[in-house]
Amino acid sequence: MNNFPKLHNATWPGLVGKGPDSEPVIPFDTLLSMTAAAEVNGVKFDGIDVGLLEPHFNLDDPDEPKKLADKVAKHNLKVGSLVAPIWAGSAMGTADQRKTFVEMVRKSCEFGQKLKELGVREYGIVRIDSAAGVSDWAKDPLGNSKLIAQTFQEAADVAAGFGERLAAEGEICWGGMHSWKHMVELLEMTDRKNVGFQADMSHTFLYTMGYNAPEHRILPADADLKDREVIKAALKTVTDALRPWT
Repeated sequence: MNNFPKLHNATWPGLVGKGPDSEPVIPFDTLLSMTAAAEVNGVKFDGIDVGLLEPHFNLDDPDEPKKLADKVAKHNLKVGSLVAPIWAGSAMGTADQRKTFVEMVRKSCEFGQKLKELGVREYGIVRIDSAAGVSDWAKDPLGNSKLIAQTFQEAADVAAGFGERLAAEGEICWGGMHSWKHMVELLEMTDRKNVGFQADMSHTFLYTMGYNAPEHRILPADADLKDREVIKAALKTVTDALRPWT
């Protein structure tokens, strides 16, 4: 049986890409019930990773952590990582936007601390990204990466006050994080012990293909994607570079 790492299901797929113009949002209670019921060869989920996003959650409601804790405990699950809803404030934006970014991290860390006090969260990180597009970042790569790093540092200082760690999820759509090399550079600039890297392996695989940063492509354009050794070699380059922060 798997004991570590803990096996968690993520709730944000119930929200991302959903809405009035697409598929309907999957209610949180439905996601929770499905997670608790899932089983393969005797293996079940240990818990959930939670996107602190509307309409599932209202971070300004002080009763939300208790409501979540009660629901999770009822299903004998734990809460792990949390997604901070930082997109209202770009990490390389105006002073007010960057202040909003840090404030959303603060609210998320406070939410996480309450879950710890309620006994349903014993581990996990708070997930962030730069909340900035690649094309906007490219207008001033060095200056914008420095701004993002500064915002991450401010957010890290806030998170440290709650005993939380932040993890930037490497996705090719976020400026300054859109290639494995830029991601390493940003983490080095940020230089905080409680800021690391979150590896979604589908996104990390796109790093090897150089989407949005062809100059950092590892896999040749004509690579045989059925050749596992070629894929493993490319991924090893990425993982060797990012493992110290993961």
